[in-house]
Amino acid sequence: MIETIDLWYAYDTVDILKGVNFKAERGKITLLLGRNGAGKTTLLLHLNGLLKPIKGEVRIDGKPIRYDKKSLIEVRRKVGFVFQNPDDQIVAPTVWQEIAFGLKNLGMDDDEIEIKVKKALEWVGLAGFENKLCNLLSGGEKKRVSIASVIVMDPEIVILDEPTSGLDGFGVKNVVEMVKRMKEEGKTLIISTHDMDFAYEIADKFVIMDGGKIIYNGKTIPEDIAERCGLRLWRCR
Repeated sequence: MIETIDLWYAYDTVDILKGVNFKAERGKITLLLGRNGAGKTTLLLHLNGLLKPIKGEVRIDGKPIRYDKKSLIEVRRKVGFVFQNPDDQIVAPTVWQEIAFGLKNLGMDDDEIEIKVKKALEWVGLAGFENKLCNLLSGGEKKRVSIASVIVMDPEIVILDEPTSGLDGFGVKNVVEMVKRMKEEGKTLIISTHDMDFAYEIADKFVIMDGGKIIYNGKTIPEDIAERCGLRLWRCR
C-alpha cells in the first residue's frame, strides 16, 4: 500500500497540495481525476520521491519515504513512474538501450539484462524493436517503450500520468490491455487521466482532486462532484 499523510507542497509561494491524504490499495487500480491545475501530477511526483513535500509524508507499506540517495533508489525500484510525455522520460538513443538503462545502473550482468529486455519488449508488443531509434518511433510506440522501461524493473507499484494522452484509438486500446495485464500480475496502479472512457473501463476506485485537495474517494462518481469538477458521468447506451 502507498499513502500520503497531510501532504503539502508549494511552487514559489503558491500552495499546490493542501493537506492531501491519499491511499492506493495493493493490487487495485486507482484513478486520479480532476481539472488541469488540481494538483494531480504534483501528487504523483511525490509518490516515488521525485518531489519532496514541505510538510507531511509519503508512506510505502507503512514506512515513510526517506530522501537520501540510497533510500530513493529503493523507492524507485518499488514505485515505477511513466511520464505523460515519453520524450520527458526516454534518455537513450535506441530502444534496447532505453529499456536496459535502469538495469545497467543496478549493475546487473549483461546476460540477465538481455533476457529481461527481450521479455519487456514482448510484453508491450514491440518484439524486434531492439535496435530502432527512439526518436523515430510513433507516439504510441514511444509510450510502449516508456512503459517497458518501467516494467523491466518489476516494480510493485506503477504510476501512469495521462497514459492515453495524444494516442489514437488503437494506442488507447493497447494501454488498456497493458494496464489490465499489470493488475492481473498483482501490481498496484495509480493513474491520472482526463479520458473518462478509459477511466470507467479500468478503475477500481476514483480519487478526485480540486484546488490541491482530495474532495472525493469512492467506487462511483456522484453527480454533484462530477459537475463541480467538469467530469463526464458514465451513461449506459
